[in-house]
Amino acid sequence: MKVQSLAEELKIPPKGLIGFLRENKIYVKSPSAKLDPATVTRVKRLYKDSLNKKDEPAWAEQTKVIEWSTQTIKISTLVNELDIPLPDLMKAFLSKGHLVTINSYVDQETVIDIAKEFNITLSFDGNEEVKAIELKATSLEIEEEDSKNNQGEQKNRPPIVTILGHVDHGKTTLLDTIRKSNITSKEHGGITQHIGAYQITHNSKPITFLDTPGHEAFTSLRARGAQVTDIAVLIVAANDGVKPQTIEAIEHVRAADVPIIVAINKTDLPEADIEQTKQQLSQHNLIAEEWGGDTVMVPISAKAGKGIEDLLEMIMLLAEVQELKASQTGLGKGIVIES
Repeated sequence: MKVQSLAEELKIPPKGLIGFLRENKIYVKSPSAKLDPATVTRVKRLYKDSLNKKDEPAWAEQTKVIEWSTQTIKISTLVNELDIPLPDLMKAFLSKGHLVTINSYVDQETVIDIAKEFNITLSFDGNEEVKAIELKATSLEIEEEDSKNNQGEQKNRPPIVTILGHVDHGKTTLLDTIRKSNITSKEHGGITQHIGAYQITHNSKPITFLDTPGHEAFTSLRARGAQVTDIAVLIVAANDGVKPQTIEAIEHVRAADVPIIVAINKTDLPEADIEQTKQQLSQHNLIAEEWGGDTVMVPISAKAGKGIEDLLEMIMLLAEVQELKASQTGLGKGIVIES
């Protein structure tokens, strides 16, 4: 069922429903996105429960005026201005790739972007420059089109692929096999502590990989990694199944609205159970193509080098479908992964 149709049935604005879904960790991009029957039933129940509460729900659309003449604002001040609980606000910043604390200062444009996550439209009082920024933020389509026209000729570019998953499920080993090198030994305790970017060539076409930390201590780094990714490879060990950090990785990828390819690893082990792993993944709306879903799942053994070619082929196929482009002659643009 489309989000638009469900919104009409519930008699609420589509934008309000999208905010309500996000509040309940169901991430959709637009009113035309489709929800499976189980999710539709769950949303209806959650919405009915929310109607029983007297307080106005957090996802309701609001317009707020903030008297703000400075170029930056402190997070602790923003909590009071927006009347949003600190934990919820911090999660919103993290989902957007901003690593902040309660004492951090953020600029006006960032605040506008974060406020939209709570369906709050900001109107700044007494500062024409801020109002200009707000107008710019509400005219993204025009701005993006102008940006394309000013960047020069658009040509195909390599896909940026992030490998995510539970610790010790074989992320770095997979990259080792692909790159024919060993970087795990260079990290303390064999756990990757930094995001690294590596580029390989497959059938004369380049692919850029981001090796992200799998240990829970590096959640914030992994969140940043997911924000710049074109394709996410979720690696799940067939002998271990879905784990807490697997679920966490899925949430990061969905928040970034990135296509997922599942690499079911360690299939060469006697205790490997591919079908059970697929069953566990289906409980998180990752349903294999052979089960009638739309998630590509590739059985591999990173250690033995089995299935790697199939995985790379699927990555390139998905990249071709996305038609990834970049300017070769215009102004450059970059994103800081780690500093």
